[in-house]
Amino acid sequence: MLLKYFSYSIVVVWLLMALLGFVIDDSANEVVLSQFLATPNSQSALGSDELGRPVLERLILGAQTSLFVAVGVVFFSAIIGTTIGIYSGYMGGLTDRVITKIIDVFLAFPGLLLAIALAAILGPGIENVVFALVVVGWVGYARLARAQTLSLRHREHILAARSLGVATPLMLWRHVLPLILAPLGVEATFGIAGAVISEAGLSFLGLGVQPPDASWGSMIKEGTRYLLVAPHLVLAPGIALMLVVLAVNLIGDQWRDYLDVKSRQSRS
Repeated sequence: MLLKYFSYSIVVVWLLMALLGFVIDDSANEVVLSQFLATPNSQSALGSDELGRPVLERLILGAQTSLFVAVGVVFFSAIIGTTIGIYSGYMGGLTDRVITKIIDVFLAFPGLLLAIALAAILGPGIENVVFALVVVGWVGYARLARAQTLSLRHREHILAARSLGVATPLMLWRHVLPLILAPLGVEATFGIAGAVISEAGLSFLGLGVQPPDASWGSMIKEGTRYLLVAPHLVLAPGIALMLVVLAVNLIGDQWRDYLDVKSRQSRS
């Protein structure tokens, strides 16, 4: 129960930080050399970075960046992957075999390395980061949706709708998709955590968000040069990144356990 409250509290704080980012003005990017590598003080709760910019305000802007990327990647990946997976599992035959082979080709490449290659080709920028992560992220949703559809395609209500001449798109939308939303939701929670980590990794490598925009990954990258004299530059975004990913993964685990009928019966 304590972990449940902890995880939801961290996610709520993350969302509030992202919303607070809309009211932060250009002071977060203002260079103040008199505050060069300042430690936490009354003027700046988390100190200042190598250009005298407040770490707290940039941390909030980094939360907004990570949330935008995570929501965008999961939204588009889920739509593309679910559509392809449901269609493949329902149609079967040659269509299913071709789509399965395409999925296997994408799985043959390490996801993050493929995203790095795409980001390098497309150039840095938050939109290109979202696109690169969607290209490698839809595969998981497609596999899950296909597997779930294969187990549902011979259910009585599906066969009855087919015998009544219901169009295939309408059947998939009304009779298949609602039954697989729960496992897809669990997959989406882990997708959010993965997208946050991937965005931070790409920004750390210089392929993501570019200065002066803030990202937790780029903040860690910039802070590593001053790790011995100003460890707060790395600790603040690093701890924030760890807590958000941990909390989202815990929520995914809790949701998965809740949807597991056998697990609920054993607890009862």
